[in-house]
Amino acid sequence: MFQSFDTHADPSVGAPRAALLRAELARRGLTGFLVPRADEFQAEYVPPSAERLRWLTGFSGSAGAAVVLATEAVILVDGRYTLQVDDEVDTTVFPRGDIVAVPPHVWLAGRVKPGDRIGYDPWLHTVAGVRKLRSAVEPAGGELVPVASNPLDAVWADRPAPPKGRLVVQPTAFAGDDAGTKVARISAAIGEADADHLLIVQPDSVAWILNIRGRDVPHNPVPLAHALVSREGRATLFVDPAKVDDAMRTHLAPVADLAAPADLLPALAALGAEKAKVLLDPAWTSEILARRLTQAGASVIEADDPVTLPKARKNPAEIVGARAAHVRDGAALARFLAWFDAEGHETDEITCCEKLEACRAAGGDLVDLSFPTISGAGPNGAIVHYHSTRATNRKLDRDSLFLLDSGAQYRDGTTDVTRTLAVGTPSAAMTRAFTLVLKGHIAIANARFPIGTNGAALDTLARIALWKAGLDYDHGTGHGVGSHLSVHEGPQRIAKTGTVALEPGMILSNEPGYYRTGAFGIRIENLELVHEARLVEGGERPMLGFETLTLVPIDTRLVDTSLMTRDEIRWLDAYHARVAAVIGPLLDEATRAWLDRACAPVA
Repeated sequence: MFQSFDTHADPSVGAPRAALLRAELARRGLTGFLVPRADEFQAEYVPPSAERLRWLTGFSGSAGAAVVLATEAVILVDGRYTLQVDDEVDTTVFPRGDIVAVPPHVWLAGRVKPGDRIGYDPWLHTVAGVRKLRSAVEPAGGELVPVASNPLDAVWADRPAPPKGRLVVQPTAFAGDDAGTKVARISAAIGEADADHLLIVQPDSVAWILNIRGRDVPHNPVPLAHALVSREGRATLFVDPAKVDDAMRTHLAPVADLAAPADLLPALAALGAEKAKVLLDPAWTSEILARRLTQAGASVIEADDPVTLPKARKNPAEIVGARAAHVRDGAALARFLAWFDAEGHETDEITCCEKLEACRAAGGDLVDLSFPTISGAGPNGAIVHYHSTRATNRKLDRDSLFLLDSGAQYRDGTTDVTRTLAVGTPSAAMTRAFTLVLKGHIAIANARFPIGTNGAALDTLARIALWKAGLDYDHGTGHGVGSHLSVHEGPQRIAKTGTVALEPGMILSNEPGYYRTGAFGIRIENLELVHEARLVEGGERPMLGFETLTLVPIDTRLVDTSLMTRDEIRWLDAYHARVAAVIGPLLDEATRAWLDRACAPVA
């Protein structure tokens, strides 16, 4: 099975492990230390060997940070994790803070005293992040100290070994362009920036430019590797040799040389000796890499990673693959939902995860899940990134809601879909909240917007019905999605902070929600492909819009049509007609009959 249901987090680990870390800090002459949820590649998902924040605090979420001082500590998380962190962490040892309102440098600013020495691991903090930390520590008379080795690692006795996942080739049939074409395109961008080399640190950018995939991180097929690309059109891949077989060497030979991870810092020092100009993204690059370059004499050019936008703009082959993956995934979800309606009301969260995974695997094309399935019954659905364990596994109550957020990795595409399902008879409060969320979802799906529009401009569309009712949700409305790559891909997003203009070929999620603590959670998520919208009569400007890729019924038992406009009802009925037409022929007779009922018009 692709998903594990390990034991529930143990908050009692916080006190003894914080004591171990403080003792090690005192031994090194440090008065504080920062523990981000990060590895040296700054990716959202990290291998077990890099789960330092989880080991220290018990927190298992994908974003957060802790700061440990001699007599005080904090764990900082965003709005997705406010319930989860209280459940997993001893908040008497690590009080919870808001990482958006009070990020680590702001928290430190009011606490650092003259003479304090605050340590940080320069592999785990970005160039931009260290600047913020320095701006808080140094004006208060403290010193920000890069450590040669991580003090937490020194007290983590049973730390797992780093991963050794083999690299695999992503065929050009799925990638659309061969690696040589991609390297040449990025080399041209390096020249346009008046640089000699580009340092790539994001694993999905490394994977995309070289048409490779990895098995180092659960559910995200990326290699933990760095790459240097020259303006002359050749790359060097810094990766553990144990991950590379003969087939991969043959694939890489025309475009890239291979080097070990230990060769990266010496290679950067050599570029300094050459007085090279190196392009890097300060928001993603580990501070130690930039520091090694500048100390050796290189010129650092800071700019956005030039790989991210080409990667985000899916080419025709990637778009074909995404559509095919969603058809395949829609059929699997239909089989699961038919089972759920027939038998699932007497089941539990983990059984639903296992059944859905089996439905996906039965198609024969599943590579992995794209993230651990979020299977939240009743009040667990109100925990935005809840993951069921053997200890927390909950049976589905009658007359409740069940939130299921799941996705799959196929060689031709990545999926991510959330459905909220009625168990028994939903209450009026449930149907009202669900319908308000649905209205926001439809508003995004139907959006037409001028070229140059960013995600922040669209985010309000998803929230306005909730806002009018005095409600909201504390996460973004949509994230980018890769092509058999990371399920959370930048730079595009639909959120209050979404500053990047949306472009044709980008894929984003559309997932407004509502969460009532202790009662239920609601989220409706489809993936959307940005495309050029058809001209309308009298229109003066080119417009963009969305093509909905996801093909899964929305539970109409939760819809209150009296709250919807005629156009919203037409969208829902048209969407369901499309789902039935595309997915129906792939199903057995009984499941097809269920699908026809689930997709029946509400008008």
